[in-house]
Amino acid sequence: MDFAMDVRDPDKKATRKRGSRRGNSAPTIGDVAREAGCSPMTVSRVINGEGNVREETREQVLAAVKKLKYSPNRAARSLAGGEQLRIALMFDNPSASYLSEFLMGALEEAARNDIHLEVQSCDDAVQARPLVRKLAEGGIRGFILPPPLCDDQSLLDLVSELDAIAIAVGPGKATGTHGAVMIDDFQAAYDMTKHIIDLGHKRIGFIIGNPEQVASGRRLNGYRAAIEDAGLEPLDELIVQGRFTYRSGMAGAEKLLALDPRPTAIFASNDDMAAATVAVCHRNHLDVPNDITVCGFDDTAMASTIWPELTTIRQPIREMTAWAVTAIARITRARRSGERLKVDQTHLPYTLVRRESDAAPSLVRSSSNGAKPK
Repeated sequence: MDFAMDVRDPDKKATRKRGSRRGNSAPTIGDVAREAGCSPMTVSRVINGEGNVREETREQVLAAVKKLKYSPNRAARSLAGGEQLRIALMFDNPSASYLSEFLMGALEEAARNDIHLEVQSCDDAVQARPLVRKLAEGGIRGFILPPPLCDDQSLLDLVSELDAIAIAVGPGKATGTHGAVMIDDFQAAYDMTKHIIDLGHKRIGFIIGNPEQVASGRRLNGYRAAIEDAGLEPLDELIVQGRFTYRSGMAGAEKLLALDPRPTAIFASNDDMAAATVAVCHRNHLDVPNDITVCGFDDTAMASTIWPELTTIRQPIREMTAWAVTAIARITRARRSGERLKVDQTHLPYTLVRRESDAAPSLVRSSSNGAKPK
């Protein structure tokens, strides 16, 4: 299996094409058109989510917009009779590191496309329903729903009743009538578990995520499938419940480390719980990864700011929320023109990122060095 290392700050230098903007002036729609190799009218159609543009051309225009950091001129749009699009992002998620990635992706894409993004927090889906209704009555026609809100069918049904658009981000499975962007949580967890098994581990603990989220169950099933395919004995004692919070990760890790024999590796369903597991290991005088391997999921900022840095699954959270913003903009603007576009549901690729928190179990390392196992 090949493992791609995560690179967060790629070299952004690019050769400027002839005829492109000069100096430090703000890029224009003409600059975008030259970069994409099309007409300004085509760029305008793409930015406003209109149809009659080939997908290849649309992708070239969006790439040029991103490269040049082009922001549509709001005053010019107003003169042309356009109305600034308003989208609401609802959230109820205990992971601050996940939310940070989620919000940054949405805010950056909204700014890039001159979209007003209204961010609203709520305690749960029950509290979210009257808020969604109020926002829709106030003119907001699109809603971005992260987990666990995206898994609440009654909330999705309400958005439909209001004739609004919802994009579920990370729902774990397709949502039917609404748009969705996700990764294959089952396969990602399978790949991580297999990676740990390939290192030589046979006793692998697993901390489940929030039981109210579909993705939690899919990650658990991926872990179980990899254990079964490797011919290892599936033990219920090695699976403990978490809720995607740091505190629940600490409680889960304490239960797993109290087992006799304890697991030689622990795979937590998100980075917050994995980071908590590392802390519990340190408190118990266990070296990570020499004494025990710890792996996470999501590749949030948490994964690379603790010691040792986590081996984890990179879920492209920023890209997923950016996709959601663009999808709502395209569908909403098409509706304003009398079109009814198909609501997209897509999977984005994930990456297994190896860092410093995983290693072969000590017994395997001792045997391979020719030393007698302790």
